[in-house]
Amino acid sequence: MSDYKSEFLRTLDERGYIKQVTHTTEMDDYCNAGVPVAYIGFDATASSLHVGSLVGIMMLRRLQQAGGKPIVLMGGGTTKIGDPTDKAVSRPILTEEAIAANIEGIKKAFEPFLTFGEGPTDAVMVNNDDWLSQLGYIEMLREVGKFFTINTMVKQDTVARRLKAEEPYTFLEFNYLLLQSYDFLELARRQNCLMQMGGSDQWGNIVGGVDLNHKADGRQVFGITSPLITTASGGKMGKTADGAVWLNADMRSPYEYWQFWRNTEDADVGRFLRLFTDISLEEIAKLEALEGADINQAKIALANAATAMLHGEQAAKEAEGAAQKAFAGGGVSADLPTFEINTADYPDGPTTVALLRAGELVSSNGEARRKLNEGAVRVNDEKIMADQGHAWADILDDVSAFKVQVGKKRIALVKPT
Repeated sequence: MSDYKSEFLRTLDERGYIKQVTHTTEMDDYCNAGVPVAYIGFDATASSLHVGSLVGIMMLRRLQQAGGKPIVLMGGGTTKIGDPTDKAVSRPILTEEAIAANIEGIKKAFEPFLTFGEGPTDAVMVNNDDWLSQLGYIEMLREVGKFFTINTMVKQDTVARRLKAEEPYTFLEFNYLLLQSYDFLELARRQNCLMQMGGSDQWGNIVGGVDLNHKADGRQVFGITSPLITTASGGKMGKTADGAVWLNADMRSPYEYWQFWRNTEDADVGRFLRLFTDISLEEIAKLEALEGADINQAKIALANAATAMLHGEQAAKEAEGAAQKAFAGGGVSADLPTFEINTADYPDGPTTVALLRAGELVSSNGEARRKLNEGAVRVNDEKIMADQGHAWADILDDVSAFKVQVGKKRIALVKPT
């Protein structure tokens, strides 16, 4: 652990956010001297961010908590190309209308974490389409392209990997490094922003921006990356059996969000408490020391803190209450994720497989049958060992919803309509 003078870098270091930095001493001096300004870019490829983006959001939050000014850069321009980093194939090109709609959806994700406004430490959101769409091709080549060599660009991990595998790498994607580097130059000029942050997969792009600022304007700027977060078992952060864990409530309910954190692996609890909550390091040390069944107390603390930060204290309390009721055996809570199944599609009554699919608890009929054969499925707290169809037809008029469960942690209500 480094001996940083600035509160911001010291906090990042203590909580595990730092992977790589440029110009460590100078950056520390900059962060310690006044109001540091830093940005992170987010491409608008979906209508919400997911948990995988949360490390970056939390880094901006830590900056503001330490008296700095966060800038959220929406990639309205760069999304028209698509970030090729760590992608084996080109991303589909989105329309301008789709990108604009995605940006409107993504804005919601930042509001619980950052204070936006006009003050010196208030967060601001900017869109790189404002300058990239005005940048002429000849101007780009003369003002930016002259500072980059093909020799360096082809050595970037993504480019080298795609070329080695003889996979297509379009000229469009090849320009992404230049555009992201130019973003840093524009933000330094417009906002006096001297720091860019991002995941470690963005290191090459960040260094490109640092170099461009120095070569074009003689300006010293800084870059910092965070480690890419995986679970203790090697899984990708923010992914579950039923898809991405979205931050927007209309795409992932507060209960489902709470349950995601409650399902954290034992070995990840301390790390996730440091990264994704504001709980003090002293309290985290106590929670991290819990063993055996007591570790569940730490998982509940993580789920409550993370959910409260995004959805509010009341939503966190309701989610915890719903979970306690649901898993106590026999309880049915209206706060559980709820889905509908059209019984007209099943004249003989919905099958158990149909209930599992309707509740988004499995990704395929084959997975549903495997879970049934494993004895991992319960309907209304009754273990189901085989696909039952007609039995559910018999009770359709007597139930308002089926409580459907796979294993100990995946649960939903399925309402017949």
